[in-house]
Amino acid sequence: MHPLAYKLRRVLLEDIGLNQGDSILIAVSGGPDSMALLHLLASIRPWLPLKLTAAYIDHGLRPDESPQEWALVQAVCKQLQVASTCSQVDVHAAAAQRKLSLEHAARDCRYSALEHIQQEISAKWLALAHTADDQMEELLLRLLRGGSRGALAGMRLRSGKRIRPVLGVHKKELLTYLAQNSLSFCHDSSNDELRFLRNRIRHHLLPLLEQEYDAGIRSALLKCAANLGEDEALLESLQEQAWYRCISSQVMIKGNGISQPVWRLDLPVFTDLAPALQRRVLERLLYTSQGQASYRHIMALLQLAATGTPGKELHLRNGLRAVVQQDSIAFTFPWGKGATRRTCKKIEY
Repeated sequence: MHPLAYKLRRVLLEDIGLNQGDSILIAVSGGPDSMALLHLLASIRPWLPLKLTAAYIDHGLRPDESPQEWALVQAVCKQLQVASTCSQVDVHAAAAQRKLSLEHAARDCRYSALEHIQQEISAKWLALAHTADDQMEELLLRLLRGGSRGALAGMRLRSGKRIRPVLGVHKKELLTYLAQNSLSFCHDSSNDELRFLRNRIRHHLLPLLEQEYDAGIRSALLKCAANLGEDEALLESLQEQAWYRCISSQVMIKGNGISQPVWRLDLPVFTDLAPALQRRVLERLLYTSQGQASYRHIMALLQLAATGTPGKELHLRNGLRAVVQQDSIAFTFPWGKGATRRTCKKIEY
């Protein structure tokens, strides 16, 4: 067994927690990282039986390259006796409709398509070919965007049903593996386009930091992500405990028969929490109720919890209202989820 394959098998079993016979959908772009992952996963099946399916997502952005990539993925999968499938997404339409950058829209469309395929074929896991180099770039990207501690902890080996088996492997190791075994891959020309922030980080910022500031910057970034990841795991555990202590939920039936979810924040318990846990509980509450959380709304809710008098309320996204009661704050959608704000004499944030 190749050393990389041996390492991959250990990571899957010990660090990620796969079992023999598990089904995995592999995101395969035709590039070196995903092609190496495909070959490695296929090579360990004699020692770790797995049901593999490769998925190629055509973003519609490189019509001259996509057919060749998909053809290569199909040919290799046939040789490896791995099932393969292709899905097309309209990134331009998604970017225009949701007012996103092409980079952001492509990522959202890709994951949406992969999750749809995963559900369709009942695959237990979605395997992504992110490497240690991707981790470094992601950390800098999130830092530039003002990411929280959780964001700066970087990507995880396992996030729900998504797994990143080669996250601890450097890209040059995968390239060496491909070269040693004469394995083909494609080059994605969009990785050279400097209009994308990630590419500017990869081709300009990281080399600059390495050459002009600290030759060990890459190792430092990975160590930083690993340390923050351990801290984040502890905070997640503490947040889980805090959540069940101070948050309760129920479904109320309105007069018209429509059900309405209600979340209640126990103020005496909440105000006794450490500030870091307070922010995390509110972030989870906003994600749970309205699907997104902003720093501004978290700060406004902290102020409301500390100084708000009964009856005072905040108008949040998607029609969500936070209303101070005697010993709690109730989060509801009084006019339905997604309703627009109505004229109100109470203070809005």
